[in-house]
Amino acid sequence: MRTGAMTPAAPAPRGGPALAGVLWLKVLALGTLDALGAWAAARLWADGRVWPAVAMVAGLVATTWIFTSPRAYPMRYIWPGFVFFALLVIYPIGYTVAVAFTDYGTGHMLSKEQVIRQFETMTYEPEDASRFRFAAFQAPGGTLTLVMEESPGRWAVLEGGKVRPADPAADGLVDEDGDGLPDRMGSRQALAVAQLARRLAELRQMRWEWGDRILRMMSLRELGEARHAYRYDPASDTLTDTRTGTTYRPVEGYFTGEDGQRLEPGFVTYVGLDNFVRMVTDPAISRPFLRVFVWTFAWAALTVLLQFSAGLGLAVLLNDPRLKLRNLYRSVLILPYSVPAFISALMWVGLLNTEVGVINDFVRALGAGPIPWLQNPFWARVALFLVNLWLGYPYMMIITLGALQSIPSELYEAALVDGARPWDVFRSVTLPLLMIAVSPLLVGSFAFNFNNFNVIFLVTGGGPPMVGAQTPAGHTDILISYTYRLAFQGGQGTQFGFASAISIVIFLVVAILSAINFRMTGVFEKMSENV
Repeated sequence: MRTGAMTPAAPAPRGGPALAGVLWLKVLALGTLDALGAWAAARLWADGRVWPAVAMVAGLVATTWIFTSPRAYPMRYIWPGFVFFALLVIYPIGYTVAVAFTDYGTGHMLSKEQVIRQFETMTYEPEDASRFRFAAFQAPGGTLTLVMEESPGRWAVLEGGKVRPADPAADGLVDEDGDGLPDRMGSRQALAVAQLARRLAELRQMRWEWGDRILRMMSLRELGEARHAYRYDPASDTLTDTRTGTTYRPVEGYFTGEDGQRLEPGFVTYVGLDNFVRMVTDPAISRPFLRVFVWTFAWAALTVLLQFSAGLGLAVLLNDPRLKLRNLYRSVLILPYSVPAFISALMWVGLLNTEVGVINDFVRALGAGPIPWLQNPFWARVALFLVNLWLGYPYMMIITLGALQSIPSELYEAALVDGARPWDVFRSVTLPLLMIAVSPLLVGSFAFNFNNFNVIFLVTGGGPPMVGAQTPAGHTDILISYTYRLAFQGGQGTQFGFASAISIVIFLVVAILSAINFRMTGVFEKMSENV
């Protein structure tokens, strides 16, 4: 007999199977991400990169919490953007700042720990070095085990970088042909010479510690005895050459002996503000740097002035309703803006060629000598202004033309009624109202040209070079191209630390310009409200 009330069935999940499918997909995606991230963090930790591993784990924990906790629901929309912002903006800036306080560059590319490991792996063959015959056996997974004839009738097993005495019974070693070397190790047969030759590169990299000695491969049938060339003492932080007994101490990024001899490679060291101080105190560096610094400001300011003047003049003409075929002129004048800048720059390099360029052909036709456009410092700068004027005047023409058309016509009519001349109208009405709209854009254009690497690199490459400069500085280099050449084209090697210090200076200048731009935008907005 049935007693009591019937238990009601559990309600179906809201959303039905579709919602359950989305939930499973989210769990699968988060699980895969966490698994891959945990694997990567473990590898980073094993490589000694503690802070990247900690950051990876923290990021995984935060991601999992944000996408599973209802309280963090709003964060789901900004978290992906924040992650990319951190990776692509914050990390490069932080890394550049960190490098700027080091001597990172040619000769100082590795950490001190990496350099010590490199020296500790160096070996040499002593005069009384012995050689030993060996047989090699391959495990099913591909791992090699070597058996060495230490002395007649006595074998040693080499595996895992170590050497241990062989136990023929336990190791299953059998010498079938009686040549003194085992032919079988358990169920494995000794590898033939041809099979060893296929793994020659791997065998040459293998080392086995044997007391204070090292065994390494000398031929496909012999191992040779070697010894460590250097030993590092952590207590005294010194490196000792075991052949000569010379002791080396770390000095300015190198292990240096008492006689001043340096061991290479060096290692990265913290140099504090040295890179910044060098910019102003070392004459061989400060002079070219100062010239580049001044030229960068002149280049950016004059470029904006030329482009704006040309664009404004053309815009005033095209804004005159009495001009016929205005649309045709606008279309023709905007053509330089429609061609990719790097193509235009390379085209101008051909036109300005001293020997075969069209412009010098025209100059010769006028009876003058050829102009060294790209070889002479003065003419190289003129060439850059010419090319950048061609590239930039359409932009200025477009923005000023739009700003001119936004000025109320009643203001011009009132000025004409008051008897103002055209120049007075332009100076007192057009230009002030125009500057309200375009001044922030001019500041932005100054900042853009301050870092206009493409035109400098494609047209002059920063040259012609400054004579006597210790750094790869050219007469047309601006700070960004100078930084690039320091980092990647230095005749004395790369100087990433010094280049990073200059990058920080550029960053500060652009940051100040941006702040001015924002401030001017606010000021002109207030001015426009009173017009």
